[in-house]
Amino acid sequence: MDTIDGMRTFVAVASQKSFTGGAGQLGISTKLASKYVRQLEEHLGAQLFNRTTRSVSLTDTGTAYLERCLPLLDQFDELEGLVQERQSELAGPIRITAPTGFGSRELVNALRPFQMAHPNVSVDLHLSDQHVAVIEGGFDLAIRFGAMKDSSLMARKMMDMRMVVIASPDYLAEHGEPKHPSALETHNCLIQLTSADPYNWKFRINGNVASFPVDGPFHANSPRAIAHMASGGTGIGMCPHYSVKPFLEAGTLQILFEKEEATEITLNAVYPPGRHLTARIRALISHLAETFKG
Repeated sequence: MDTIDGMRTFVAVASQKSFTGGAGQLGISTKLASKYVRQLEEHLGAQLFNRTTRSVSLTDTGTAYLERCLPLLDQFDELEGLVQERQSELAGPIRITAPTGFGSRELVNALRPFQMAHPNVSVDLHLSDQHVAVIEGGFDLAIRFGAMKDSSLMARKMMDMRMVVIASPDYLAEHGEPKHPSALETHNCLIQLTSADPYNWKFRINGNVASFPVDGPFHANSPRAIAHMASGGTGIGMCPHYSVKPFLEAGTLQILFEKEEATEITLNAVYPPGRHLTARIRALISHLAETFKG
């Protein structure tokens, strides 16, 4: 058994609290993951996990070993990255988590030229509209909108994204176009639950930012879902600009209150602290920053 492979498998199983989850994270079979951990335990002469039919948990020895494994693996990756950097060739895996809507289109479009330029870098992209733990999930990088919720993580700003109010021409023809944000209270508004304050939309009125209450029967945790619902003529929504761009281009949505916009959300590349970023991760972060800045 290669000790590094055993350590990586141990860390993955520990982060997922499951041999199946850890194996999936590494792209290997559950049987092989179990074999690697068993061989590592035999090599160390210690039990690292408590195993039952329903759960996997670290022993005290396993917890202590995990604390020492993480920096060692980081240093090993940094060493490999240094060699790759000197050879001007990037290689190795990068695990990324990102929101479903943004990740499936805008992020993929940004990743494509990076992978074409660096074919030996493998990208494992995990899309979720839930807040995924970076360290516990074994991710190298998270692409996230909004203010940082975890102060223990590091972040690099990619860009600021407009939040726009949108409606379909059909909805406006039937219900009339609101002329002032205060009129939104009388309209069916589509509520994006992942917004900082989903039931109060902010606008710049006479140089000052003011909040206006909104509500409606449709709620979703995905901005793309709000955009789709609005394009069908159901109501008025507020979404990040990226999520409505295809609908604007197709003419099925239009922007309201463009001059009164007062909300932007920041896109960040988030990564664990105290980690010597490998050359491939540093290169990817720089590539994304340059791409989204444009």
